[in-house]
Amino acid sequence: MARQDRLMRLMDALRRLPAPVTAARLAAETEISLRQLYRDIATLRAGGALIDGAAGVGYALTEDPVLPPQSFSRIEIEALMLGIGSLDHLDDPTLSRAGRDAVARIIATLPDRQARQAMHTVLRTWRPTDTRPEVAVDMDLLRQACWEETSVWIRYRDLKDRRTEREVWPLGLSYSPEALMLLAFCQVRQDYRLFHVARIEDLRLAGTSFRPRRTQLLRTYVAHRAAEAGESPPVLDGPLQNGHCSAGKTGRR
Repeated sequence: MARQDRLMRLMDALRRLPAPVTAARLAAETEISLRQLYRDIATLRAGGALIDGAAGVGYALTEDPVLPPQSFSRIEIEALMLGIGSLDHLDDPTLSRAGRDAVARIIATLPDRQARQAMHTVLRTWRPTDTRPEVAVDMDLLRQACWEETSVWIRYRDLKDRRTEREVWPLGLSYSPEALMLLAFCQVRQDYRLFHVARIEDLRLAGTSFRPRRTQLLRTYVAHRAAEAGESPPVLDGPLQNGHCSAGKTGRR
């Protein structure tokens, strides 16, 4: 694990766990040895984090200078917590944990009144269980390939149960209550394709870099879809505009 990621996980654990938290608990939570934990605590303290600790008692984060003071309106807090809570319905433990860690970091910087509001929000998310097909491939690997703009090799079973193997450039992921879709540029067809991630039977890094073409490919895709619908192209400010994509080509090979 990279040093910066390790230190961030330790800070997240100090914010999230009831204080004081023992060194053994912190080491288990961050998956490092006690010896490494003591070194990381010293590193955080040297960087300005105020971490109190006593032998046999544990550690407590008494001040967090990593983030500046923040302030949100009541409805902004509700919207934030609603969005984070919706991650639990995506059946992606890594994404859910990332959301919880992020919101713990945010709450730690809020004034007491707003922190209490975040802990007792009115809005909640809900959906029926068992509606999303189970994903068998490594989602961490797929997300990393998108971020690093690296091609992947997939074995795919389409909606007619035909199996194909191909190299694709992964461009973005789209979550919905029913399915998780991968938008990619297929190297076999030299065209955009949408794949049901639950129907990808095998996935491996192919290692071909397509940086810096991802952003332009996404803009072109969104413009084409808007033209087909007779609309003005939207401003693309994320992996997929508004987190959605059309499944118009999922049946094509």
